[in-house]
Amino acid sequence: MSQLKVNAIRHTGASSDAVTLATDGTCTAKITNRSNRNLIINGALQCNQYGSSSGSSGYKTVDRWQMNAGGANAALTQSHHALTSSDTGPWEKGFRNSYHILNAGQSGPDAGDYLELYQYIEAQNISQSGWNYASSSSKLTISFWVKSSVAQKFYGFLYTKQGGSIQKMYSFEVSNGGSNLTADTWTKITHTIPGDSSLAFDNDNTLGLGVGIFPFQGTDLTTSGHSLNTWAAFNAANKLPDYTSTWWTTSNATFEFTGVQLEVGDVATDFEHRSYGDELARCKRYYQQFPESPTSDNYTPLVSSCVACHSTQEAYWAVDFRPSLRNPPSFSHTGNFRANGSGVSSVSITSMGIYHNGTSSSFMYARVSSGMVAGVPVILSTHNDATACIKFDSEL
Repeated sequence: MSQLKVNAIRHTGASSDAVTLATDGTCTAKITNRSNRNLIINGALQCNQYGSSSGSSGYKTVDRWQMNAGGANAALTQSHHALTSSDTGPWEKGFRNSYHILNAGQSGPDAGDYLELYQYIEAQNISQSGWNYASSSSKLTISFWVKSSVAQKFYGFLYTKQGGSIQKMYSFEVSNGGSNLTADTWTKITHTIPGDSSLAFDNDNTLGLGVGIFPFQGTDLTTSGHSLNTWAAFNAANKLPDYTSTWWTTSNATFEFTGVQLEVGDVATDFEHRSYGDELARCKRYYQQFPESPTSDNYTPLVSSCVACHSTQEAYWAVDFRPSLRNPPSFSHTGNFRANGSGVSSVSITSMGIYHNGTSSSFMYARVSSGMVAGVPVILSTHNDATACIKFDSEL
């Protein structure tokens, strides 16, 4: 009977052994935790509480991802984009959405122009991840699918933050094996990131690690001599190598990605697909809005909105957050709302706000010009407005 004798088993792309075999016949194997290994939230771009499309920077469409842009003199539109069976590559792996950028085409480019797509990760999620970040032999691996309508190289960028200050940065190439991405073709990117003795993370809920994918950076932010694939002190004037500007200046250029996974280890495992409900609950630690979606008649009651009027002009109510938010949230609202009840007939609400703020609940007020009745219960709802909602923001 034939025997195959080896001391270890290693993937061709790995830098360390997956299985080691001892002379006494025992073996040691790296067993990946199959759940909760992805440090990225909404990596499959399922959830979009914020909206479907926006021409503004910030958190506007897909949860946990934001567009940061500067110097643009033509429209940049971020959107929650639906994939189809023609999206060869990610479609077969179960991905049905992407984070999509449409660029109307910028003039220039100017030295201060930039476009960055970021997710920010809590410091405690990094410090307790199992990554020995102070050791160069301990690794993180990032993987994702990317597609550009223009054939060129792009870059990824990470930075660390401790005690409220940016500390270290790390950059890597987003390319097709060192060559330009093929236009209009999905490419799987995998990159392994070593730890470094200079790294440190707080064990709290502040921003610890920024993970970015950058469609463009102007020369105020780049240098020809920039070093990739190494940790360095943060330098805003030397974040990346000089960028090809073709995508930035091309009319109706597109850039999109999906399937983003950041995990401890030196190989990229299969993407951790989570249910929509599981992913939405994770997103709601950072942002919640009510109603989540309007009813067909556009008169959706607000959460916990059966309240007693305090006076002819004001009512109080409490909003419970499920799950609890990361920090006491900021509050905003859009659209038209009303109060309705016995003796209170569809009174328009003029303003709303927070009296007392917390992570698990907030004590709210709603005000009208007149028409409420002290002590009478009313229902607060949207007022024939499909876009109306109240928003609680606890993003990093």
